[in-house]
Amino acid sequence: MEILMIVELLVVLLALYIGSRYGSLALGAISGIGLAILVFGFQMKPGTPPTDVIYIIIAAITCAGMLQASGGMDWMIQLAEKLLRRNPNSITFLAPLCTFFLTVMVGTGHVVYTLMPIICDIALKKGIRPERPCGVASIASQLGITCSPIAAAVASFVVISSNYGYEVTNLQVIAVTLPATLIGLMCASVLSYKRGLDLDKDSAFQARCANPETYKYMYGNTATLLDKEVSKEAKLSVFIFLGALGVIVLFSLCQIFGCDIRPLFATGAVDADGNPVVKPLAMNLIIQIVMLTAAALMTIFAKAQPKKAISGSVWQSGMVAVVAIYGIAWLADTYFSNYMEEMKAGLGGIVASYPWAIAFAFFAVSILINSQGAVVVSMLPLAYSLGIPGPVLLGVLPSVYGYFFIPNYPSDIATVNFDRSGTTVIGKYLLNHSFMMPGLVSITISTIVSYLITMLFF
Repeated sequence: MEILMIVELLVVLLALYIGSRYGSLALGAISGIGLAILVFGFQMKPGTPPTDVIYIIIAAITCAGMLQASGGMDWMIQLAEKLLRRNPNSITFLAPLCTFFLTVMVGTGHVVYTLMPIICDIALKKGIRPERPCGVASIASQLGITCSPIAAAVASFVVISSNYGYEVTNLQVIAVTLPATLIGLMCASVLSYKRGLDLDKDSAFQARCANPETYKYMYGNTATLLDKEVSKEAKLSVFIFLGALGVIVLFSLCQIFGCDIRPLFATGAVDADGNPVVKPLAMNLIIQIVMLTAAALMTIFAKAQPKKAISGSVWQSGMVAVVAIYGIAWLADTYFSNYMEEMKAGLGGIVASYPWAIAFAFFAVSILINSQGAVVVSMLPLAYSLGIPGPVLLGVLPSVYGYFFIPNYPSDIATVNFDRSGTTVIGKYLLNHSFMMPGLVSITISTIVSYLITMLFF
């Protein structure tokens, strides 16, 4: 049995590895090959696909896609650019805060691609080594995912935790992750402030400046959105989007303070006295309803064009995430559900003594599958089944972001390309890249602080 278990695990890991090499939709699709081998080849009982989580992601990216199509996202980035251009000397601190909160509001880190060249341009024109703000800003754009009320990772944590008896709202999750990740992010920004050589002392950069064509490429253009006119409809779409977030937060707040305003529905069961049992509408359904409604309002009142939304980067990257989570989580659940007793026996002692050690597993899996939502969906049921308490898992939630470790994620690659100075790099030895230090510092400190918060208050 042990040999067969190892062989089947190798099938899972090989499928994830090959999928990560191809990237994009292939990560989820190739997971399907692994699933087919386990089910048809090894006769394993298939697990359950994560449909609840997928529906939340579809609703959220539909709303965010409409926001982008209406021009509302451009207005948000304009506001961020104005802040950065007014305070260029503080760009190493302000740039990551801007990318972080853009992700928190929209629920995906792919909204920052338009802002990244602006960050690079401001730093370069101010004589600040662009690697300093760019490296930490790229990390921040992904770090904000576990702090967004509509992000897949947060929604998945709430839904799965409820299934295992740990009732927590998305607002309670954010109350832990938001301060923790901000502390980790600011620590990474401090360490990035004087990172690397100043531009006037960097021989490689000075050699690039000596070439007239390269100098013109670096300094000849200005990346900006300030010259783009923002319509009143674009601004309206932002207010609709923020209003939708406010409604979701309101439901969570009322739930936390004991005045639950969610509608009640009969479950079909009866209690000991023969009265029908009722349950409030689940938060995952509320998020879906509110997001779809907001998307519709943007279409009707903010002139958001559905075709433009579908062709936008937010919608496309979101649908890639849907397919990835669909394939990866189904594959992982198939394997883990068939070997749950063996895993409990093998890992029970470690988990009992060091439950926080599950953070290392989350981090390692994230390196492989490049999705925080997929890590939560595939690993959280295993963690609960091993007996790890919900507050501990909430405490280590920031550790689901580890895919900066190998610099093949789109936001990191794009940041390298946006930096015309050539200071933001993927190193000769792959792991010595511009995102390693801010990534390790922010995740380590965020996870420690988050864990301490849950131990003190939860």
